[in-house]
Amino acid sequence: MPIHTMRAIRLHEFGGPEALRHEEVPVPEPGPGEVLVRVHAVGINPPDWYAREGMPDVPPELKPPFDLPLIPGTDVSGVVEAVAADVNGFVAGDEVVGLLRFPAALQGSAYAEYVTAPASDLARKPAAVDHIHAAGLPMSGLTAWQFLIELGHGHPSPFQEAPHRPMALDGETTVLINGAAGGVGHLALQLAKWKGARVIAVASGAHEAFLRRLGADEFIDYTKDRPEEVARDVDLVLDTVGGPDSRRFLRTLERGGSLYPVYFGEFDDEENAELGVTVTATQVRSNGAQLAELGRLLDAGTVRVAVDSTFPLAEARAAHERAARGHIQGKIVLTVA
Repeated sequence: MPIHTMRAIRLHEFGGPEALRHEEVPVPEPGPGEVLVRVHAVGINPPDWYAREGMPDVPPELKPPFDLPLIPGTDVSGVVEAVAADVNGFVAGDEVVGLLRFPAALQGSAYAEYVTAPASDLARKPAAVDHIHAAGLPMSGLTAWQFLIELGHGHPSPFQEAPHRPMALDGETTVLINGAAGGVGHLALQLAKWKGARVIAVASGAHEAFLRRLGADEFIDYTKDRPEEVARDVDLVLDTVGGPDSRRFLRTLERGGSLYPVYFGEFDDEENAELGVTVTATQVRSNGAQLAELGRLLDAGTVRVAVDSTFPLAEARAAHERAARGHIQGKIVLTVA
């Protein structure tokens, strides 16, 4: 007998973590090109709380349309329950992982027992890890991949006109990663090491042993030292914190170097030109093929996803409260099945 209702987390109004409501809703039906996934785990990401708050800091012209009530979340790991007639890449029973409909829909309705997903957003779940670790991969892994390895699409960025072109990384490259212990940071560190780069990790002292285990060559504790005063001759800065303070990292770069702010900040083109550096960014996009490449690195043990904490779906509010406290090591994940 088909299941018609499910538990999900919904927003009926914007606000703090208390705006997240656990309730009964209809199970969605897959449209053309889509699959229905029984969700086992959901990765939590900053866009989840931006959406929960109603994106107060985003200019109206950049806000995608989103209507209440909405089910937040974009990152899932689960099992295919059903596929639309025109889908041939997946069958019921396949274990899959995906970043759903981002950034087009902003939220992929992932905080639920079932979710529909475009088949092109999905990849097979890496066999070497469980659903909890797999759910931590999609948005953070694809952000690191599209910033550092390969953009993989021709869509314009809301941050700049020119397409983002990742710098080639090899044994001659020094990469500084700010916010190295977080979701994007800890995966970016491992991708840079995979390419042979020397990596300087910036985080608070509590994360030093964790980041050295992941391969960091140098560590800067930002609570003791200002990284922009300590680091020099860097080829590439990936600033996963970004925003207005990102500009301070320009002075760490060699001529010809680049700064990639994940959250774009305020920059001066003339200053960048004078320093001989490039500042470039992009917006992460769903991409099943790139996720499959990341999955192969997880299966090989080259990259691992660290899990900060897990919460049952019904306790999404507590998960968002954990996120708000910061100092996250890896990913926060909701467990569903």
